Amino acid sequence: MKDLQHHKVNYLNQFKERTYGRNLLKSEDVFDAPSEECGIFGLYSDTDLDTFSLSQFGLFALQHRGQEACGISVMKNGKIVNVKDEGLVLDVYKNIREPETFMGNSAIGHTRYTTAGDKKKYNFQPFFAKNEYDQIILSIAHNGNLTNAHELKKELEAEGVVFKATSDSEVILRLIQKNLDLGLRGAIKATMEKIEGAYSVVGMTRNKFFAFRDFHGIRPLVLGTIDEKTFVAASESVALDAVGAQYVRDILPGEIVYTSENEKGLKSFLVKENCEKRICAFEYIYFARPDSVLENINVHEIREKSGMKIWEQAPVEADIVIGVPDSGVPAAIGFSIASGIPFRPVLIKNRYIGRSFIVPTQEMRERIVNLKLNPILSEIKGKRVVIIDDSIVRGTTSKRLVKILKDAGVKEIHFRSVSPPIIAPCYLGIDTPSKDDLISANMSVEELRDYLGVDSLEFLSMDNLKVILGSSNHCFGCFTEEYPVPAGPNPDYTDE
Repeated sequence: MKDLQHHKVNYLNQFKERTYGRNLLKSEDVFDAPSEECGIFGLYSDTDLDTFSLSQFGLFALQHRGQEACGISVMKNGKIVNVKDEGLVLDVYKNIREPETFMGNSAIGHTRYTTAGDKKKYNFQPFFAKNEYDQIILSIAHNGNLTNAHELKKELEAEGVVFKATSDSEVILRLIQKNLDLGLRGAIKATMEKIEGAYSVVGMTRNKFFAFRDFHGIRPLVLGTIDEKTFVAASESVALDAVGAQYVRDILPGEIVYTSENEKGLKSFLVKENCEKRICAFEYIYFARPDSVLENINVHEIREKSGMKIWEQAPVEADIVIGVPDSGVPAAIGFSIASGIPFRPVLIKNRYIGRSFIVPTQEMRERIVNLKLNPILSEIKGKRVVIIDDSIVRGTTSKRLVKILKDAGVKEIHFRSVSPPIIAPCYLGIDTPSKDDLISANMSVEELRDYLGVDSLEFLSMDNLKVILGSSNHCFGCFTEEYPVPAGPNPDYTDE
């Protein structure tokens, strides 16, 4: 018992040092959630469109997936033009001086959050390749992570390929470029047979549009149409809604879709038959917008069901249920429906907070959470409260939120996470901390309950998560440390 207590104290000291002991700490290091991935969007039509506006609308709908940078490539009269810059979607678009330059018949775009490669401008997407006449001949936008990018980059460099960035996405670009003599479909097929990991990609040549997805479909990619001649592919169905497209289906694992002015409609080719679907479970728990549909599953319904299920799993007597915005709110509503305990939207989220705070003192670091979340005190004083959150990652925001509620006079606090404990990092397109910084990888549930200072703590079980999702065909790597593909960090592809 003494050894266990020593281990717990030692871990807590190390955890505090890692989390709080930096001279300069950015806000994302304090907020207790995995960071967004990236969002991709593409469309193609036989005729000219207002691709400037449509791509802007589609990417704006995917802003939640990445806020560091944005970029687009547009096909116009057999030429590709490109712009990309740091900032939010609207920031980048408002700096385009001549919108008509970006009106053509096809466009692809990207909202960036760094998961592989450093945060320099040369890693902003879309990536593009040029010919000897300095003309762009190929452009792609990628969401995901390759697990063998390091090895492939070395192979290509040995063949004389020159890389201009440090992102694994450029490996995809250079492989397609290298194999273009096989035709576009052949080049993509050869690329997919070499790369490993998670990837959803949209792209274009000077006369073709294409999209493809990895053999497990780990990262989402949906397909829609505006009319019989206009096709749209995007990370989530909300981007289809934003441009007035009808959801058709999800692009299949291992599938390439492509079209051009010489093709009649959208063509499909399966690089590998009978691929096992393993879409990321965390898309439903946290990342996707609640109004999205992924693999024909409504994200809001999944989150609401998770709240119902954790009530069944761990009932408790309380006066009110509150959800941590945003993804915890539908789960809190579900918990309320199942339990009869009233839901109250007590936690108010500041939606304008960014990721750029630099705070030099611990006192100020602890106040950052108050900037993001603030409770309506009159609703909670003297009450027994159930807090519903999507997950607990580092534990920092959860602990600070509990303190805020206690200071407000809450009588009891019962914490419910509608995901299983996160015990492993993600190598497949989500920016999660290392295992040393994942609090559930280093504490038991009981130890974590004591650390947070709550009256009870429960995590949704893996069995119940599978029941809610309707199958076991998902990537559960962050909960089980078992991944659909060989996973591990690549030394050349890590964030600064």
